[in-house]
Amino acid sequence: MSKRTQKTGKTARYGPRYGVSVRHRAGKALDRVKRKYTCPSCQYQKVTRKASGIWSCKKCGHTFAGGVWEPYTRASEANHRILRRGIEGATATDMAVIAQTRALEYERTLTERDDDSESAVEEVSVEATVDDEEE
Repeated sequence: MSKRTQKTGKTARYGPRYGVSVRHRAGKALDRVKRKYTCPSCQYQKVTRKASGIWSCKKCGHTFAGGVWEPYTRASEANHRILRRGIEGATATDMAVIAQTRALEYERTLTERDDDSESAVEEVSVEATVDDEEE
């Protein structure tokens, strides 16, 4: 026999209330919260959420702040990368990213200078033609 209805999982407690899409998104959020994550100090998958933004490892007892739904956010990863660069120095990948961003900034400044110089040349040529017409 075919399956007639879909299993609801963690959102079964809401019943038919709130609509399908809202329950689906809530289920994804609950899955992220209830999942076990890797501890940054002991590397075991024992990190669980204690409260909003507070995560704790059940093996080593390490408690740290993180995101509300997940312990590691994009901002926290960027902060760790910045700290690592300051302590260990930049890796080859970091240097490549830094060089690429600086090259893009340099190209932007060159195009801005070119745009400024072209507009200055146009202003000078317009002034010269106005002066010629007045004479």
